[in-house]
Amino acid sequence: MSQLAFDMESYLSTYGKLKQAIEGLTDEELTWKAAPHQWSVTEVLAHLVDHSVIVSFRIREILSGSDVRLPFFSQDPWVAGQKANDGAAADALQVFKALLEYHSLLLQRLTPDDWSKTGINWKDESISLATVIQAFITHVETHLAQIARIKLGNSEARNSSCTF
Repeated sequence: MSQLAFDMESYLSTYGKLKQAIEGLTDEELTWKAAPHQWSVTEVLAHLVDHSVIVSFRIREILSGSDVRLPFFSQDPWVAGQKANDGAAADALQVFKALLEYHSLLLQRLTPDDWSKTGINWKDESISLATVIQAFITHVETHLAQIARIKLGNSEARNSSCTF
């Protein structure tokens, strides 16, 4: 077992937080958008799956010692191109969980030397593997706040359309 350079519980808890954030939402609420250019909850979840895939590639590039620039992705075109809002939020959440658990197995095998390995990001900055994982956790937290704002906006939109 390795000495982890981050809090594994914080990493693994991202799934439970996402699951709790969408608990009880209807399909209509999961796909509701405040505006055409803004994401629904389902689209946020699809984006987090995309982000997990990109982070997976970043992890492997860093561990391999590759000098390839770590990938960046165009999140809005990815979400739109896959018609994410036509998919099921539960499916996205399931894939997110599977990737999270699979990555956790890999991360637990790493040595302190592995954690200090670095790659070059799209901004031409050197970043460590530990930084990539911590940034992933922070990224999920940012989107949890986004989900809360979407839910609030949806609730306000429903309340303003009520007639008495």
